[in-house]
Amino acid sequence: MNCLIVDDNKLARTAMKQLASHVEQLHVTGECSSAMEAYNLIQKEKIDLLLLDIEMPGMSGLELTRNLGKKRPVIIFTTVNKDYAVEAFELNVADYLIKPVSPARFIQAIEKAREIIDSDHREIQVSDTEFVFIRDNGILKKIRTEDILFLEAMGDYVKLYTAQKFHAIHTTLKALEEKLPANKFMRVHRSYMVALDKIESIEDGNIIIQKNAIPVADTYKAALNNKLNFL
Repeated sequence: MNCLIVDDNKLARTAMKQLASHVEQLHVTGECSSAMEAYNLIQKEKIDLLLLDIEMPGMSGLELTRNLGKKRPVIIFTTVNKDYAVEAFELNVADYLIKPVSPARFIQAIEKAREIIDSDHREIQVSDTEFVFIRDNGILKKIRTEDILFLEAMGDYVKLYTAQKFHAIHTTLKALEEKLPANKFMRVHRSYMVALDKIESIEDGNIIIQKNAIPVADTYKAALNNKLNFL
């Protein structure tokens, strides 16, 4: 993984480089002291992962994330402030680290990022209503639709969750909504689609699927109620 460290604090950048130096296959290609500097570098170089501070002079890490578009790498926020956690995860980042970061917590975040990057699936194809094919590094992998629990939009990717793991697919939730069978899957939020037969309960406006709480947006509630079999 090509990693870029972005932080206006030099000591913080040094600490991140030290943590990164102990992780195999994590290559720090550079460091930036501002979000604008990082933006320009990302346009020119292949960056897989950003270790990105939030509070910086000029453009913040949150603003940078919103402005990267299709060039956006996988992002791990690194900050001393817990207050941005909700806003950060709405941007579908891989993780949110509070500084100072312990080696164990750093590795945990890197493994999340690695799984997303290693699952850089470029295509999903539907052969019929019983299974889908995901293209993984030139190899088509078959996944039964009955094994899909839910899907989560994450920037330029969609996470497809099964009981065993998730697959990160380079596509949009809208594209998958058009391909997966409408009688089995439903969009319930701008960032989520669920397998209707996997819904275990609905609590406080959240769908529960195998201990995962999936929010239901108000605009989808009526349609969801029509799909479910109420007694």
